[in-house]
Amino acid sequence: MKNQKVVVLNAGKMDFDGKLDFSVLSPDVTVYSDSTQEEILERIQGACVVVTKELPVSAEMIKQFPDSVKLICEAGTGYNNIAIDAAAERGIKVCNVPAYSSHRVAHTAVMLMLNLASTMQTQIKMLAEGDRSNFTDHLKVPHVELNGKTIGVVGVGNIGRQVIRIAQAMDMRVLGYARRQHQNEENLTFVSLDELLKESDFVTLHCPLTPQTRHMINEKTLAMMKPTAFLINAARGALVDEPALIRALESGQIAGAGLDVQEIEPPEDGNPLYTLDNVIITPHMGWKGMETRQRLVGVIADNIRGFFEDKPINIVSD
Repeated sequence: MKNQKVVVLNAGKMDFDGKLDFSVLSPDVTVYSDSTQEEILERIQGACVVVTKELPVSAEMIKQFPDSVKLICEAGTGYNNIAIDAAAERGIKVCNVPAYSSHRVAHTAVMLMLNLASTMQTQIKMLAEGDRSNFTDHLKVPHVELNGKTIGVVGVGNIGRQVIRIAQAMDMRVLGYARRQHQNEENLTFVSLDELLKESDFVTLHCPLTPQTRHMINEKTLAMMKPTAFLINAARGALVDEPALIRALESGQIAGAGLDVQEIEPPEDGNPLYTLDNVIITPHMGWKGMETRQRLVGVIADNIRGFFEDKPINIVSD
């Protein structure tokens, strides 16, 4: 029988409530809640499959992997934390889990849009401070409709497509930007990134983090946005130059931001994103729904089973 040893290095990132069952991954599975960089090499000795969740796996680390490791399974859609080229040099396949969280992440992005459109963060803060004047003296904060507004969707993969469907259902005008050329569709017009930024009332990011997309939202691109526009990021924090965004938010260059991801997670104490009135910040919650995480483990199991049966799926390293 071929080696079916699976090691999950940081299950706690997924199983923070203890409700997931990793025994479905293999008859021979070892699960660690977390692993330091120093512990990784010791723990994967003899393993065929290594499962990680947003855990940095550098080229230098992969060079030291035992020969038994044949597959690294990233428990998520993004895999920028793994040195793909180094894995290929060692003959190690890398797979990911696409589309498992598409609906939930899309819902998170739309939730942030709806809350910003209603200045909900300010209303909640007012109540927390005992200020009930919104109830007695008319609404004192901006409160606008999404229908008729323009949403610019940067990245039209699985998650971007879900956001587009919801936006269309809410009668928003939809602009899309993608690296590859796409044909326009009913109420979906593909434009350049510059045009999207200039025309959109809401700009929402749904593209992977690559060297080309890192800090794609920066001082220059923020300056293209309307002063009434909002930025939504439920993809990867480093798509945005955070200091540039903070300056734009503090100066009123843009109206606000909804951020489910940040460049450093969690943001450091004293980060203005925690306290700015025109920001909603959430703890990378888009993929953390119970159903979403159960689906995640199921697809990881499918990936591993397919690999063991010499029918690999979701491989990103070829």
